[in-house]
Parts: sequence; C-alpha cells; structure tokens
Amino acid sequence: MRKPTHKIASVAPGSIAQEMELAAGDIVLSVNGQEIEDVFDYHYLINDEYLELLVRKPDGEEWELEIEKEFQEDLGIQFENSLMDDYRSCRNHCIFCFIDQMPPGMRETLYFKDDDARLSFLQGNYVTLTNMSDHDIDRIIRYHLSPINISFQTTNPQLRCRMLHNRFAGDIFPKVQRLFEAGIEMNGQIVLCKGFNDGQELERSIRDLTGYLPHLKSVSVVPVGLSRFREGLEPLEPFTAQEAAQVIDLVESWQDKLFPQWGLHFIHCSDEWYLLAGREIPQEERYDGYLQLENGVGMLRLLEEEVSQELAGRTGDDRVRRVALATGLLAAPTLRRQMAKIQEKYPGVSAEVCAVRNDFFGTSITVSGLVTGQDLTRQLAGRDLGEQLLIPCNMLRAGENVFLDDMTVEMAEDALQISVDVVETEGADLVRAVLGEQKETTHRRRQIYEQADCSDCGKA
Repeated sequence: MRKPTHKIASVAPGSIAQEMELAAGDIVLSVNGQEIEDVFDYHYLINDEYLELLVRKPDGEEWELEIEKEFQEDLGIQFENSLMDDYRSCRNHCIFCFIDQMPPGMRETLYFKDDDARLSFLQGNYVTLTNMSDHDIDRIIRYHLSPINISFQTTNPQLRCRMLHNRFAGDIFPKVQRLFEAGIEMNGQIVLCKGFNDGQELERSIRDLTGYLPHLKSVSVVPVGLSRFREGLEPLEPFTAQEAAQVIDLVESWQDKLFPQWGLHFIHCSDEWYLLAGREIPQEERYDGYLQLENGVGMLRLLEEEVSQELAGRTGDDRVRRVALATGLLAAPTLRRQMAKIQEKYPGVSAEVCAVRNDFFGTSITVSGLVTGQDLTRQLAGRDLGEQLLIPCNMLRAGENVFLDDMTVEMAEDALQISVDVVETEGADLVRAVLGEQKETTHRRRQIYEQADCSDCGKA
C-alpha cells in the first residue's frame, strides 16, 4: 500500500515548530523513531515531553530534531492533509443516504460518502464501522480516542444488512463490544425509516443499546430526510404527526426507565419529531448536556435558553433597527418567539423571520442547513428586508462563502440588493446580530466535512 506523505502546510507563529525552523514543504518522517500512519499516531506520539522528530527538507536533507516541551503541548504544525492519510469512503448503499438523493451537476465533494472513524473523533461525524478493521479498533483502544460516534440504525443484524445494502453490516457488534470493554466513550444514531427500523425494531434497538451504558452516552433518533430526487431508490414514506407522537412516547418511556439508574436519559428524539407531532420541545435537563446537537437534538431548546440568558443581562434601550432573518421551515416558529423576546427589551428593533421553502431538494426538507442560495434569493426577491439580511452559518459550506448550490454570499447580496450577514451558532450571537452589535460582517461557515448524513449540523 502507498505510504502517506506528511507534508507541512503551515507553521504557527511563535510555536515550537517555528522555533525549530520547520516550514511549509517540510515532510515529517517519524516521531521517536516510529513512522506515522495518520493523525491518530501523530497526536498520540507528540504528547510526550521529549521528542525526536525526523524531518526531510525540500532539498532532501534530513534533520533529526530533539525537542523538550510540556506534556501534551502542541508543536504548531498544520499538515496539507488534516487526516495525514486518505479519506475512507463508505462501502454501504444505505436506503436513507442523502447523498444518493442529490441531483446531478453539483460540486464533486458533495457526492463523496465518508465513513471514517478518524473524522468521528476529529469532527464528530457518525460512522457505520463497516470498513473498520481489528487494527483500527486496536489503535482507538491503545490511544483511548473518544468519543466515537456510531450510526447504528438497528441492532438487528439482518435488518442492518438490508438497510445498508452490505452483507457485512451486521458484523459490527463485536467491535462495539470491544470499544465498550475498553471504556471508549461512544454516541449513537438511528436514522428512522418508516416500515424498516421503527416500531418493535426501534424498541429492540433501544433495549440492546442500553447494554452499552454507561460508555455509550447517548443515542439520537432522527427521521429520514427525503429529497425529491429518489428515482430508482428504495421507496420510503415520511412519518405522520401521529407516528411522530408514537416515536416520542416510546423514547420518553425509555428515558423515564433509564434516568433513575444511570443519571442519563440516553435515548433522544431530534427536534423534528416534536415539531411534527405538535408537541413542546423538552426542557433543558432532558438533554444530558446536549450530547447530540449535531443531530438536531435540543438545538431549539438550547437556542431559546441562550437567547434568554443573553437578554437577562441587558436593560434594553430605544435604538431603532429593522432586519430580516432567513431560515428553514423547521426553525421559523422558534425564531419568531426569540425575536418577540428581543423586541420586549428593544421596542424599536424589528426582525422579520423569513421561512425559506426548500424547492431545490423538496418541501419535506425543512432544515436550514439544506437551504440553497437559489431558493433563498427567489423567495426573498422583491421583499422589503430592512437594513440587513441575517442567515445562519450552517447554510454555507466550510471554507467558502457558498451555499450547497454554489451560489456565493456575494451573489445573494447582489440578487437581493442587501447586505447579508452570517450569524454564528450561539443565541448570544443571534441577539447581537439582530441588534447590530456584531463587530464586522463575516461570512463564516460551520466546520464540517460533507458527508452522508441526513441531519442538520448547526442551529437555526
């Protein structure tokens, strides 16, 4: 197999690496005599207080550097490949995969399905474990890397093979048992598909997964995301309000059983279930510290709590300002409540919440993270949006000012003839943006790898 080349992209100013005269283009060959397989090895090996670093300079000269430092002190090196190895693609053909529901002609990276446990550790991605070897499990245990986020979908091996279209997909549970016995912290995910892993199968999965407590800290249940581009794929139907209520009742009954024993509610419904069923979002204490925000579990509750906390420390004033906020259909009612709270303290401030219907992927897609630039501009064109349009950072791709359809923020500004400000995820950021207190207009993005996950990855 090809050995990866660990080329330095940049060195942080004032860092140990700069002091040792390392620079972009240098190649790290080994640490303490051990070759580096990937980012796992690197971060584990550089923790020591004494290091021998072997580096090859661009002219071919090799330097052996002796470094004394504090335990776990970073060297300040950024590599050209953040994983220090090739990304591992998904071997499955899941019936619920959102990437398979993408239209043709979009950017190439949107069609790459990752299933890499290293991204689980580094970025919080959920992985199926189907392409993990015993060697991979050994290294996770040796380095005690956690948390590892696992897409379970079901604990029924035969059903898992069917849902993932992989005859080996049911073989992961000995791996999970090894992680459990080693005390590796884990989180889990179940993408619920009507007629497949719901009902009695969901009950079975929850029961089986409780066997991994307390190291399996949480499991989220999220509804399958269904775009309009499903021709030739497994027929799947959306859940009704009544079915959503049944899912909530099952999950909450398990929470009531588990919390007295473990001090964890463990199994959680994403916010979509409560909105679909017409029920109130649970109180903050039900979310165990918000372990599943990346799966839309408790996002709206946390937003409400953060906005309330930010406003509690303010006296209000008579400033005058009028803005608009764009979001998906899912979060619009919650955001309208938050805007009313702001207006109570700042009567002269008006913020209209514009719910953008997802015509691009289909109207059943309601999260803000899948709103495209073309839907945003078409639906808001000609409207009086006030002084500024605010959008959540999860509408944009990491590293660029672009929506999923490659429209840039600047293009949206030109189309709407208004300044567009990108709001960070916390409730305090939202309050400050509405009040015009952001220090500068920035086009910042969520830091997440494009992957085969149907869930939203940021707040409203």
